[in-house]
Amino acid sequence: MTTGVSLKILGIICSPRAGGNTEILVRKALESAEKEGAEVETWSIVGKEVKPCDHCGSCIKTGQCHIKDDMQDLYPKMIEADGIILGSPVYFWSVTAQAKLVIDRTYALRRPTSRLEGKIGGAIAVAGRRGEVEALTVINNFFLGQGITPVGLGVDGKGSEKGDVKKDERALNGAAELGRRMVELIRRNMPGK
Repeated sequence: MTTGVSLKILGIICSPRAGGNTEILVRKALESAEKEGAEVETWSIVGKEVKPCDHCGSCIKTGQCHIKDDMQDLYPKMIEADGIILGSPVYFWSVTAQAKLVIDRTYALRRPTSRLEGKIGGAIAVAGRRGEVEALTVINNFFLGQGITPVGLGVDGKGSEKGDVKKDERALNGAAELGRRMVELIRRNMPGK
């Protein structure tokens, strides 16, 4: 189903491994959203430089992060998106360090106004054995802290080796449903979309 006004969903892949299990699930969700009429885009941490927040406070004064790295490319994509999917593998019962860097650096988008507020969020975590609940909690707390409405608890998949998640039918179906539900909620919350 499409309308005259396009809606955008951004998938942020916070796995340092290109083409891995997290990317598979994020792309599955985006593929489903695209079938529902969304314009989709991915941004992967692979090959990017994202430095940690240094808590300098410049974003509070200027509304801009002073650190010049690949977050400068991601910020406008996040602001323009109606929905954001953030996916991370599980490392030691939480999100990757790369995911945490991205999350921390979005603090700059809270000043002078909350520029991510009102968006719809989708959380995806892939674990070899355990820790997906903790990782999904981190991602959903990020969404809530930014005023983003999460779609349910998110999607968790199982897989250690590259491509393992393709055997996880529950996760694949969950990712497809996540993309579909995000489009539905965006349209419901933003008439005209």
